[in-house]
Amino acid sequence: MKILETNRLVLRRLSTDDADFIVDLLNQPSFLKYIGDKGVRTVEDASQFIVKGPIASYEQFGFGLYLVELQGSAIPIGICGLLKRESLDDVDIGFAFLPQFWSQGYGFEAASAVMDYGMRTLKLERIVAIASVDNDGSFRLLEKLGLGFERLIRLAEDEPEIKLFTQAAGSLVPSPPG
Repeated sequence: MKILETNRLVLRRLSTDDADFIVDLLNQPSFLKYIGDKGVRTVEDASQFIVKGPIASYEQFGFGLYLVELQGSAIPIGICGLLKRESLDDVDIGFAFLPQFWSQGYGFEAASAVMDYGMRTLKLERIVAIASVDNDGSFRLLEKLGLGFERLIRLAEDEPEIKLFTQAAGSLVPSPPG
């Protein structure tokens, strides 16, 4: 089910048909380093991850992580969407892309569209973001989206500190490119 479309991208709901791609994405060294090991090693693991994560989120909240595909080719390049975590008061934006698609503006294009969708369509008052303390690439993208570093937090007592990024009061979400 297509949710968003930009000049170069289509964002759609994930399904278990995307399990092969999810195995690849979640086992990229960059994903493991900056987001964490989700224990997804097989297509079956990925199917369970999709059902218990994004699909459950669509059903419970009406949003979640979406598959990001190149327009016209249906080649999956990453995931981007909105998450509601028990440990955060606000909805946060999340994204991860295959390294070969970094530094081409796809992250900003997808994330801008998701932020706009969250604010205008879902009527969210505030969207935040979290990132590991050494993920400079994500920091740059979040700042370009109009989010700024607020403070260090922990999602759970036994987890490392991460950076919380929030919207400045009265700041507008940048319009998606195109």
